[in-house]
Amino acid sequence: MLICVLFIFYLFRLDIKKKADGVSMAIWIPLAWMFLAGSRYVSHWLNYSAPTISSIDLYMEGSPIDRAVFLFLIAASVVVLVRRRLSWGQIIRNNTWVWLFFLFGLISIIWSDYPFISFKRWIKTLGNVSMVLVILTEERPCEAIGVIMRRLAFLLLPLSVLFIKYYPDLGRAYHMGQPMFTGIADQKNALGQACLLSGIYFCWILLFNRREGIQPEQRLHYTIYLIFIFLSAWLLYKANSATSTMCMFLAICLFVVGRMPAIVREPKKLLTIGISCIVLFGFLELYFGFTGSVISMLGRNQDLTSRVPVWEELLAMNKNPLIGAGFEIFWSGERMTQIWEKRGTIIQAHNGYIDIYLNLGIVGLCLLVNSIISGLIKTIKHLNFEYTYGMLKVSFIIVVVFYNLTEATFKPLSNMFIFLLLGILEVPGSKNDQEQQ
Repeated sequence: MLICVLFIFYLFRLDIKKKADGVSMAIWIPLAWMFLAGSRYVSHWLNYSAPTISSIDLYMEGSPIDRAVFLFLIAASVVVLVRRRLSWGQIIRNNTWVWLFFLFGLISIIWSDYPFISFKRWIKTLGNVSMVLVILTEERPCEAIGVIMRRLAFLLLPLSVLFIKYYPDLGRAYHMGQPMFTGIADQKNALGQACLLSGIYFCWILLFNRREGIQPEQRLHYTIYLIFIFLSAWLLYKANSATSTMCMFLAICLFVVGRMPAIVREPKKLLTIGISCIVLFGFLELYFGFTGSVISMLGRNQDLTSRVPVWEELLAMNKNPLIGAGFEIFWSGERMTQIWEKRGTIIQAHNGYIDIYLNLGIVGLCLLVNSIISGLIKTIKHLNFEYTYGMLKVSFIIVVVFYNLTEATFKPLSNMFIFLLLGILEVPGSKNDQEQQ
């Protein structure tokens, strides 16, 4: 433990010495938020054990300690944003679909079974936006994202190795009678998610750091990047998270394609390649059952570990297909009792789009999809001005879109949702924007 802690302190000291111009001390606020979202909440840390959900009432009520901590972080981020005197009108105009999605979520509280709980969860989800705006309104948002991702990796990955190898009560668990490695997170998919996000950053920095946008004096030594790529790969293997593994492979393929001279000269070709891949996937799926083969290669059942039957049951339970049950409230009350009695303790549909449909209906799902599409188009256009940074943002969007096919992360306190917002939100006034103009 001492060696691990000293190693983390050394990495932070090294990173802080490599001062990133245009990154303020306010970056510690989203870093704290994302560390808790990617590991365990404060109440779980104080108990020195992995979190458990013992009852529906406890799950719905939440922890007063966690509520106070997250409310403090949201308030701190709001203070930072107010002091920066942002052009809110321009931010809203640039991201209309995103704000319409959150506005509809707020309105949906009206027909929610538990309006106050919906409102609390809406505030928490809006906290993700607040943290993202703190990052993107830094003078150099690209460097700010790098600081966040490096320091998250410095904390999450070494501590996960420590927990798995030397503190089994903290780093291991059992699921359906099978051993499960969780590391610093509360379950294996969360550990896989942390490895995925870290792997994306370190692969990106190694493949693109010779291009403009990465200052030489702000780089760490290659050895550190390679060590953390190895740690990400080892922990991803231990987590045995098929979704994260597949998304990591997808991100690497995207970066390899992004380094091709033809794509660098004409970034819009990425859209053409993407559409071609979708058409090819449809052909392979129609004639060769491509999805089933990939799932089998990843060591999973072709019914996605019984998720497909669960999806069918959940879709049948949605009584309001157009507007849903209300913001983040489908998993509550009698519905949750019914689900738990039949399927055990599950709190999500393991599909982000189905989860949004259950909570916000077709309207909410359409608003989310439009937010993603408009954000992706804007990001690809920005590749013409800042290619390196743009490729990172494109990778965030693509990975989160595919990740949510088998996991639900469009939720409060979700790092995957935060990285989607980092990809699709457009904020005027940063130094990057001025250089583009």
